[in-house]
Amino acid sequence: MTHTATPAAATPPASPAVPPKSRTAERSLARRALARPEIGALVAAVGVYLFFFAVAPTFRQADSFATVLYQASTMGIMALAVSLLMIGGEFDLSAGVAVTSSALAASMLSFQLTANVWVGVLVALLVSLTVGLINGLLLIKTGLPSFLVSLASFLMLQGANLAITKLLTGNVATDTISDMDGFDQAKSLFASEVDVFGVDVKITVLWWLIFAAIATWVLLRTKFGNWIFAAGGSKESARAVGVPVNLTKIALFMTVGFAAWFVGMHLLFEYNTVQAGEGVGNEFYYIIAAVIGGCLLTGGYGSAIGAVLGAFIFGMVNQGIVYANWNPDWFKFFVGVMLLLATLVNLWVRRQAARR
Repeated sequence: MTHTATPAAATPPASPAVPPKSRTAERSLARRALARPEIGALVAAVGVYLFFFAVAPTFRQADSFATVLYQASTMGIMALAVSLLMIGGEFDLSAGVAVTSSALAASMLSFQLTANVWVGVLVALLVSLTVGLINGLLLIKTGLPSFLVSLASFLMLQGANLAITKLLTGNVATDTISDMDGFDQAKSLFASEVDVFGVDVKITVLWWLIFAAIATWVLLRTKFGNWIFAAGGSKESARAVGVPVNLTKIALFMTVGFAAWFVGMHLLFEYNTVQAGEGVGNEFYYIIAAVIGGCLLTGGYGSAIGAVLGAFIFGMVNQGIVYANWNPDWFKFFVGVMLLLATLVNLWVRRQAARR
């Protein structure tokens, strides 16, 4: 009788080792975190806060921190608009004096016409948007760099601010409008205070946060946000895929104009009068705040949250030096240090993110 050997059951091959999911998830989370433009500004903001918290006892008080937020908000509203423009690949050196121009337009028009201040407010809005529109159109039609276009606008606005103010008022400051119709209503919108847990906080802080939320939503959740990044990254590539580059850049310049109008209205209704020579040099602070927040000078990279953090750092340094009883002249020194460190940190973060 023949017996057939039954082959032994084959042993299934061992399954390859699966790397732990947790380690992969941690690497992915770390990579995403390092890829965020604002990560360097966040680290810097925490460091600056802890530093002044330790060296300046007054800095720890709630009302003092409200003042820090106020300083940050007036710069932060402009820094938001400037950061969007920088992500789109352009600069606006007229942003600082444009704030003063809007305030002067509203003040002098209301006073000279003896009109309700809201007339001046609305006309100032049209003036500010027109300045942004002209900057954008000059950029598109001439092909000149935005640095030169906005530098020319800066000089023209600076001269016009002084010349027109002297012509109409005989002085370098506008007349007070605090007793005119509509002033109280406008002040409640642009320069009032709100009670937050027993602390008076300027309304500009709330507007700053609202604008930051809107800017973040636009950048990350809308088609226009994609256009901004594409236009700043490569104009030619953006046009090739149908991005309206020219329209996008004009809209960004007009956004800076809107921000200049809003901050100008705050200054007008906070102080009731405007000095014609104010605003010169502030454009550099707006750009620095955006760069500290992670924006690249070459465009195509940055975030609104980063601009918020950059302005917050400015506010802390500006007031922290006062609360620490230091010489205020150190402020610009700190600004220079922050700019250099932020640039180096942003460069390191991007390199680390690229290696992972």
